[in-house]
Amino acid sequence: MRIILTHEQTDFDGLASLLGAHFLDETAIPVLPRRMNRNVRAFMTIYGADLPFIDPRDLGEQLIESVTLVDTQSLTSIKGMTSQTQVRAIDHHTERQDLPENWELICQDVGANTTIFVESIQEQDLRLSVVQATLLLLGIYEDTGALTYTRTTPRDARASAFLLEQGASLTIAHNYINHPLSLQQQEIYDQLRRDAEIHTIHSYAIIVSQGDAREMDEELSTVAHKMRDLLDPDAILLLITIRGGVQLIARSTSDQIDVAKIAAHFGGGGHSRAAAALIKSRERAEIYAELIDVLPKFVQPGITVAEIMSRAPQVLQPSTPVQEINRRMQRYGYEGYPIVDKNEIVGLVTRRAVDRAISHKLNLTAGQLMESGNVHVHPDHAIEYLQNVMTDTGWGQIPVVERDGHTIIGIVTRTDLLKTLAPQVTSPSHRNLADKLKSALPPARLELLEEIAAIAQEQRMAIYIVGGFVRD
Repeated sequence: MRIILTHEQTDFDGLASLLGAHFLDETAIPVLPRRMNRNVRAFMTIYGADLPFIDPRDLGEQLIESVTLVDTQSLTSIKGMTSQTQVRAIDHHTERQDLPENWELICQDVGANTTIFVESIQEQDLRLSVVQATLLLLGIYEDTGALTYTRTTPRDARASAFLLEQGASLTIAHNYINHPLSLQQQEIYDQLRRDAEIHTIHSYAIIVSQGDAREMDEELSTVAHKMRDLLDPDAILLLITIRGGVQLIARSTSDQIDVAKIAAHFGGGGHSRAAAALIKSRERAEIYAELIDVLPKFVQPGITVAEIMSRAPQVLQPSTPVQEINRRMQRYGYEGYPIVDKNEIVGLVTRRAVDRAISHKLNLTAGQLMESGNVHVHPDHAIEYLQNVMTDTGWGQIPVVERDGHTIIGIVTRTDLLKTLAPQVTSPSHRNLADKLKSALPPARLELLEEIAAIAQEQRMAIYIVGGFVRD
């Protein structure tokens, strides 16, 4: 007998991988795990009759010749297995180093394990029912956050498009991806939220919380997702006492915090953004103390404000007239200026406010036009913190102030941030035009251009060449 297995407490990616593997080998029996996440159970209650899954209690006592293991590299023992049972694992998690030598492992870098099977289904031109296509879509959507998580690949998106063409229902998928918490889950959620602690490492906010769920039968990963969505930390680490030990659930929203390494430290594993570990025979307080102690080792310093800011920024006084502000903006191309009064940041004046005043012929000053507030960041702040400041205030230019005083040492703009977050969008071309300039310009003109460039670099200004010369 040939069977297909996935991990216990399975999610939609595990269940969909069972179905996908069965499509590719219909002689293999897809066996349901004993425990499934609540939203997966709810889906199976309604649509399970249309799917080929078998309960493990209905397998009988036949000898199991081979196992295809999907979305995991941990094998659950089932009656009928022997030391001669062949095991092939098809997974998308980090490859484990302690697997038996006789296992065959297929490990691919995709956001959802289901994607691997959908690609093969598409290559073989197999047809899917609405329920089958929807389950496969749920597998991809749940593990990729509906294609929004950073682990998502173009392969996941193409597989999703194929499933939609096959009739996958977004309405059904939405109902099960956004499943509400049960009463038990709500209780542990309230407990974890109440006891949450924030640890700041390299400017990253990491929430650590503890709870007791020994009387709970529901899965806990959904609770972690809800807390992450509500509190919006850079990472969240939950230590929850369950009947079998202490469950560590780890989620990250930053590339600088690899929670798979944190879980591995405690004997678990997973992705860089989602991982878990079951820790047995240890007290939760002891595990918590160790977690807090080792946590800084797993948080890498990210890009800081100091690395992307412009130094020696130009600032204005509240009394600066609008005509002078407009002249400076036109000359230097700046979109905004910090307003400083007695070495204190008191606001920001923007090009929009200046243009509006000029168009209405209003003789106003910077103090009358500015958006008031002492908004600033420090040079050692992470760019994620800067992004939050810009989002909360709406300011597109943020002054940078030394921690030991009020001195403004730089300014960082929305454009600076975008260049860091999405360099492929803001910098489509990196051609060096120096050789072309040398061939196109006479020596005297080239010398003048180099002199202008030196002055501009010294004063941190941009220079532009315009007109037909650029085209030519």
